[in-house]
Amino acid sequence: MKYAAGLDGGGTKTAVTVADLAGESILEFESGPINPNGESDENVTANIRSIFTRLGREFDIDTVCICAAGISNPKTAGFLEEAVSKSGYSGRLLIKGDHVGALYGAVGKPYGAVLIAGTGSICYGRDKEGREKRAGGYGYLIDDFGSCYAIGRDMLTAVVKAYDGRAEKTVLSELIGRQLGIGAESIEELIRFVYDKNTNKRDIAALAINLSAACSENDKAALDIAHKCIDDLLALIRPVVEYLGLERDAVAVSGGAFRNDRIREGFQSGLRRVYPDMRCHEPLFTASYGAALVALEAVRQRG
Repeated sequence: MKYAAGLDGGGTKTAVTVADLAGESILEFESGPINPNGESDENVTANIRSIFTRLGREFDIDTVCICAAGISNPKTAGFLEEAVSKSGYSGRLLIKGDHVGALYGAVGKPYGAVLIAGTGSICYGRDKEGREKRAGGYGYLIDDFGSCYAIGRDMLTAVVKAYDGRAEKTVLSELIGRQLGIGAESIEELIRFVYDKNTNKRDIAALAINLSAACSENDKAALDIAHKCIDDLLALIRPVVEYLGLERDAVAVSGGAFRNDRIREGFQSGLRRVYPDMRCHEPLFTASYGAALVALEAVRQRG
């Protein structure tokens, strides 16, 4: 019996789903990350080998779809193709951006919209005619507005401004210091953490968890950051919705930023103001299952 497999290559892990040709999920498991933009070539190659060794040992895989960040860079896609080839897999391989698997999984079909605000941020949509539109997703150096990384970065900015006296004191100083195991006034240690070569965007994004507690204390800096995040997320979804005419459809939202009640509720309220007939919901399925659906679609189109 033939099967299809979907890989969702996240920043910290890779989720894998194997589905039969009827679309039923048969197996789900996790492995190490396969994003060449955040991992060494050696680690990515080893993780891919581990995944495909297991797939080949347990299933007759017809088609695999890998959905991962950074695919817009041709070198990234080429590297993944080479790594898969070296793993011994010789079946059909599709490589897509992580937003594609996220859409298919979030809405359970090839059309609709998904807004992701995790470590990074992106909105992606597709209509029934197959037209696509994306907004955002250009990386933390120039984009990722509304993401957990952006929240963490803005919180760090608020802390150093408060330390200098450029802004009023904020409880974020104490909360972040506690998370990092440094004193609230240890600005040198904070700067050392930020610019340490081993500190990456995931470490900055992990600080976003403190925003809820700061907002609950009506901290001005935290509230300003939450409002900015809401505005950025609404700006992210607007071009996708209007280009594809999804004003009466639904958008699935996912990612750590939406775990903040103030951001989630503020976004939903803002969405209702702009698009009164548009619904907002959590993803129906996982992104790895969505990647498996992309693989199954290719199998069916091939006949």
